[in-house]
Amino acid sequence: MTPANRPIKICFISPKAYPLFNADVKEVFGGAEVDLYFLSRELAKYKDFQVSFITADYGQEKFETIEGVRIIKSLDFKENPVIGAIKVWRAMRAADADIYFREAPSSAGFLLALFCKLNRRVFVYRTASRGECDGGYLKQHFLGGRAFLWSLRKAALVVVQNETDETEICRTAGVSAVVIPNAHPLPALSQAQRDTVLWVGRSTPLKRPGLFIDLAEQMPGESFTMICQRATGDDDFHALAQRAENVKNLKFIKRVPFHETASYYQRAKIFVNTSDSEGFPNTFVEACKYAAPILSLSINPDDFLTTHKCGLCADDDWEKFLKQFEFLAKSQEARDYGMNGRRYAEKKHDIEKIVKRYKELFLALTARSASRNNRPEKSD
Repeated sequence: MTPANRPIKICFISPKAYPLFNADVKEVFGGAEVDLYFLSRELAKYKDFQVSFITADYGQEKFETIEGVRIIKSLDFKENPVIGAIKVWRAMRAADADIYFREAPSSAGFLLALFCKLNRRVFVYRTASRGECDGGYLKQHFLGGRAFLWSLRKAALVVVQNETDETEICRTAGVSAVVIPNAHPLPALSQAQRDTVLWVGRSTPLKRPGLFIDLAEQMPGESFTMICQRATGDDDFHALAQRAENVKNLKFIKRVPFHETASYYQRAKIFVNTSDSEGFPNTFVEACKYAAPILSLSINPDDFLTTHKCGLCADDDWEKFLKQFEFLAKSQEARDYGMNGRRYAEKKHDIEKIVKRYKELFLALTARSASRNNRPEKSD
């Protein structure tokens, strides 16, 4: 309980997360939305927290409760951005939270930091990608980058996904951060035939989906499955889908409801990642928790693939990548990599363990905020 002997009120803001709460809404979302969906749902199980979640307008009611989380409708993506900002501000007022939590850089993050500063509330920010930490986002977005840096420095707590990002965000932004891994529920393993090579993600360029199609073309003896949502603003998605559909050994799926993706990971003999930049992909955790060995072209945060022997990384070397693929496709060791991944997920990503860390941090933040807000102002 808070110093006022009431539950801590925490509000998550992630406009594109609503399709995770309502599977009937078939719209795009990403890893940041998955992170906050899992965390909000888990926190809502505890009586010492009241959880709300601000999403965009997908035609739902203004307020509704799903899985113990109070959903607050805000902006419509089709509206004028100024009107959208006003609606988000009103939604934050309606939440009336002690702590406001955001992941991934955007105008919503700046708005949230400003709201918390003006209303003396606690702002917590969690990074979603390496670019937010190594200075890449600041270089690519001049005005947006400055707004992001300001909001980052106003946060009472910054959370990153891995130790490298912790070091980098201190170097580039002068911000101290804590490392908390992505939190996932861990269902019991079930036996399934491993009969496909899997890729899951959005069609955004940093994920380099075309390289997975290249891999399928070069390995005609294997079966491939590609679950690829159209990224927001991707005008080349139709061409990508058309190319994929012309590859005989590749099954291209434009969308699978999040709650149904488990069966694909359970069938994966190899899970492939082709991204050139990530924080710690949720797809890695999904692969690990369903014991699918991982093959990464470039991404290996904190060298976890090699340290914990969950899979292989080719260091962005295509020829090495192909050799590693052939090894995993033919070797009995692939199963060992998969089971190592499951053990790694149980050790590092179990949401029941991780939520306890968040609870401790949130209790400390609210106590500190209450002490500061109750402190009498100095007289001149």
